[in-house]
Amino acid sequence: MPQHIYVNLPVKDLERSKAFFAALGFDFNPQFSDDKAACMVVSDTIYVMLLAEPFFAGFTDKPIADAHRSTEVLVCLSRDSRAGVDELVAKAKAAGGAVRRAPQDLGFMYGHGFEDPDGHIWELSYMDMSAMPGD
Repeated sequence: MPQHIYVNLPVKDLERSKAFFAALGFDFNPQFSDDKAACMVVSDTIYVMLLAEPFFAGFTDKPIADAHRSTEVLVCLSRDSRAGVDELVAKAKAAGGAVRRAPQDLGFMYGHGFEDPDGHIWELSYMDMSAMPGD
């Protein structure tokens, strides 16, 4: 059985977050979604649990970070191409996300990213292994 990853992110407004990520093309698994949580499907083995802050708080004794003011995690997703990176950033911007930095082009690796409405940073990258520098 393959390992799965479930990234848990606190969100202030679950419906707003679901609408934002649906506009980016992500689907949700209704079996693991309700009025407190939504299971966003990234791939067959990667899921993001968008958890309403009061529900998220039940899993930790630590304060919930305000992602608009501090960064605890950078979520990075790979894309099939440079165009795929740019397309998802454009969708995020159109859906109300923020773009804080210019794309980075290292030749073999291209990256860009966005912030979702809760301030979580989503990095996107494309790697061209044929252009990878040799040792």
